[in-house]
Amino acid sequence: MVNKKKAAQKKATNAKCALLKKMISLKDPRLKSNMLKAEEKKKELVKKQESTKPYMSSALFFSYNTALGPPYRILLDTNFINFSIRNKLDIIESSVKCLYAKTIPCVTECVLAELEQFGFKFRTALRIIRSDARFEILPCIHKGTYADDCLVERATQHKCYIIATCDKDLKRRIRKIPGVPIMYLSNHRYSIERMPDAYGAPRN
Repeated sequence: MVNKKKAAQKKATNAKCALLKKMISLKDPRLKSNMLKAEEKKKELVKKQESTKPYMSSALFFSYNTALGPPYRILLDTNFINFSIRNKLDIIESSVKCLYAKTIPCVTECVLAELEQFGFKFRTALRIIRSDARFEILPCIHKGTYADDCLVERATQHKCYIIATCDKDLKRRIRKIPGVPIMYLSNHRYSIERMPDAYGAPRN
């Protein structure tokens, strides 16, 4: 008799458990309240993404940068100076031939620090940059000497620069910033992208 009672109790508990499993849980996404909560979360995520978008400068109008104009200020990257020396190109003369306008080459303190780290090979480049009054040296307030981050920050904050670089990763980062042209080396001469008025640049 005791065994029969235990068996009956087990059957009853199993039946109750089966009924509970069949019931819809409160966390089920099919419930209207949960559907509404999910939609609200999506809307909040979209708002956060919109707020984190890069600031669009007022100098940009129809994706054209009106802050750019002669004399053009060119921010030089370390590898751009390196390739210019290898190809025996004068930075100022070659940039003038590319843009058909007066240019002001600008070098940040981060780039100068990287050139110093390379040692003897870039001693002449450092001497020219520091002695020639046509080169403008820009002070850096931030910590560290990584030039790529410095150039990207300056390009996002001030839309008056042309970034001169041959680095693929830096080019990819600069292309994400609207209205900032990129100068690079092509066939032993300077070329520029994202700038329609550069008449001296070679056409691909």
